Amino acid sequence: MSVRDLADYPWDSVAPYRERAALHPRGIVDLSVGSPVDPTPELIRRALADATDAHAYPQTVGTPALREAIVEWYRRRRGVPDLTTDNVLPTIGSKELVALLPTLLGLGAGDIVVHPRIAYPTYEVGARVAGATPVAADEPADWPEGTRLVWINTPGNPDGRTWTVEELAVAVDRARELGAVLASDECYAELGWDGRWASESIPLILDPRVTGGSRANLLSVYSLSKQSNLAGYRAAFVAGCARIVGELLTARKHLGLMPPEPVQHAMAVALGDDAHVAAQKELYRTRRDALRPALEAAGFRIDGSEAGLYLWATEDQDAWASIARLADLGILAGPGPFYGPHSTRHVRLALTAPTERIMEGARRLREHAL
Repeated sequence: MSVRDLADYPWDSVAPYRERAALHPRGIVDLSVGSPVDPTPELIRRALADATDAHAYPQTVGTPALREAIVEWYRRRRGVPDLTTDNVLPTIGSKELVALLPTLLGLGAGDIVVHPRIAYPTYEVGARVAGATPVAADEPADWPEGTRLVWINTPGNPDGRTWTVEELAVAVDRARELGAVLASDECYAELGWDGRWASESIPLILDPRVTGGSRANLLSVYSLSKQSNLAGYRAAFVAGCARIVGELLTARKHLGLMPPEPVQHAMAVALGDDAHVAAQKELYRTRRDALRPALEAAGFRIDGSEAGLYLWATEDQDAWASIARLADLGILAGPGPFYGPHSTRHVRLALTAPTERIMEGARRLREHAL
C-alpha cells in the first residue's frame, strides 16, 4: 500500500452536518476537532521571536537546550528520573511520528502493528503505509504472535482510557515476550479529571515502576499542542530506548525531518514553565464541568473520559443519528465511527472550543433536556 491508496479524509463527511449546525440562529458550537483555540502563552511567543535569526539548518537531534529541557521535564513532571539526552528526540508534531514510526522501524509485509480498538486513525494509517498489517486489540493477552509494534494511547483519544502502573507493566511484559516495540502515545497525560486521576499523576510507559529497570524497546510520545497551545508550532518529542532513538535519528537525518530552530527554542522554554500548563488545565476543567452535566441532562451517557481532552458520549443509538440531533441544536461533534468499527454508537466532543461557545452549547443541551 502507498499513500495513494488511502481512503478519503474522514472529516470531509462531516461537512453537511457543519452546514446544518451553522444555520442555528445563535451560531455554531464546534466541538468536533480538538484544535486549541486559546492563546499561545506570551513567554513562549517571546521565545520564538527571540530565535528568529535562524540562518543555519536546524539540528535533527535537537538543540542541547531542548534535549536537556525534555530530560528535565520527564524528571520533574512525569517521575522519570534517569533519562539522558541520548534517550530523547524532538519531532515535527506527534502525528508525523505516529504515521511514520512503522516505516522508520523498517516494518513491512508480514509484520503486525497493534493499536487500540477505539483509536486515533493514524495508528492504522501508519501501519498500512508501511505495508504492515494493523490489528485492533486492547488487552495484551490478545496481541498476536508476529507483532512488531504495539501502540497504546493513555489517556486515550477519543475515549479517555487511562492505563494504570499495573496495566502498563503487564503490557511491557507482553511486548517483551513478543519482541515488539511498545510505543505509548501520552499527549494528554497532564489532563486527569476523575477517580484516581483527580489526585494522582497519570503514569507513563517510562515510569520506573513500569519498566522493571530497562527501557529497551519502549517509547513515550508526547506533544505540546494541548498543554501549551502549540498545535501550530508542531512541537513534540519521543523518548525512551536509546538504541531505537538513535536509529530514528539516523533515519530522520536522511529524510530531513527536523523541527525549525525557533520552534526548538520555544519548546525548551515551554517545557520549563509549569504555570501556563496549570492555567490551561483549569480552562479545560471549566468547560468540562459545564458540558458534561448538560450532555447527561440531554440524554447522553458519558463513557470513560476520566482523563484527556474529550467527552465520549452515547445515546445508545447510531452515532450519525446523534450527530444529526446535535447539529439541529447547532452543535458539531465528532462521529464515533471515525475511531474504528467498535465505536459506532458514540460521539466525541472536544473541550477546545472557546469557553463562551461551550457555555452556549451547554445552554442548548439543557433547553432540550429529556
